[in-house]
Amino acid sequence: MTAIEESRRAGRKPDERPGWNADPVLVLTLVLLAGFLAQGPVRRLLSAPVMQSWMTVFVAVVVQALPFLVLGVLLSAGLAVFVPPSFFTRVLPNRPSLAVPVAGLAGAVLPGCECASVPVAGALVRGGVQPSAAVAFLLSAPAINPVVLTATAVAFPGQPGMVVARFAASLAAACVMGWLWQRLGRPDWLRPRAHEHGDGGPRGAVFWGSVRHDVMHAGGFLVGGAMAAATLKAVVPASWLQAAAGHPVVGVLALSALAVLLSICSEADAFVASSLTQFSPTARLAFLVVGPMIDLKLFGMQAATFGRGFALRFAPVTFVVAAGAAILTGAVLL
Repeated sequence: MTAIEESRRAGRKPDERPGWNADPVLVLTLVLLAGFLAQGPVRRLLSAPVMQSWMTVFVAVVVQALPFLVLGVLLSAGLAVFVPPSFFTRVLPNRPSLAVPVAGLAGAVLPGCECASVPVAGALVRGGVQPSAAVAFLLSAPAINPVVLTATAVAFPGQPGMVVARFAASLAAACVMGWLWQRLGRPDWLRPRAHEHGDGGPRGAVFWGSVRHDVMHAGGFLVGGAMAAATLKAVVPASWLQAAAGHPVVGVLALSALAVLLSICSEADAFVASSLTQFSPTARLAFLVVGPMIDLKLFGMQAATFGRGFALRFAPVTFVVAAGAAILTGAVLL
């Protein structure tokens, strides 16, 4: 009997190879059995004061931030799918120097997280918007939109100055970067790739597909950020944090760098910042201003959307401008 006949008799296609397929019931049984056998060590681990502190911070950050993240994803998906890029070319001034602050202020009324602002900015450039204005929108929209500002107010109750400072510092940094691009930017540094997502499909399907993708993507960063914040709060010795927080410049640089590394969605970062009580308000403001403008995930998204040359030039300048704007604004308002 040939191998092909053997495969057909076994119910397999001729090109398939026999292999081991996991039985879901067996896998579940093994997981439950392992959990039952390890319940003693797990119970002792979870009852430790350090783990209880860790879980308290982790759950608090996730539960507080998740509604704002979902709302922001819904609004940003609606903006990307249902608002044509030509709308922005009609409402923005023709002069680039005036278009920059107008585009920056547009972020206050057009909600979206940083994950959504990158493709939207790419669509603006492809639609004919001045690159300097698109840069200002790219940086301001994730930081000063209504969802983010409301989340900041909830995360910092009784501290309206933090909300005002975040708005002012983020808008100032976005406008400065837009004007810098207008003065120093070169066309060959900005090469937005062709947009393919959602072409040829119903808008409703594209909308829900975008929502599912962004919730899973941003939710993963939220969980990772919450875990990092809880670990920082529960494991890192308080003396280390106090040493960094005790020096104004070191505290600002530490939280600015932490914002880049954690890559938390802007709808959730205020709750992480509010948990870092060892640091000064200005240092926490720097965390809130730098994170939505440049972090690890944004660097990759900007490189994929506008080209690696753009990202390599844009990221370090944005970091310096955002941190500087936070320091100056914190000195005045906080």
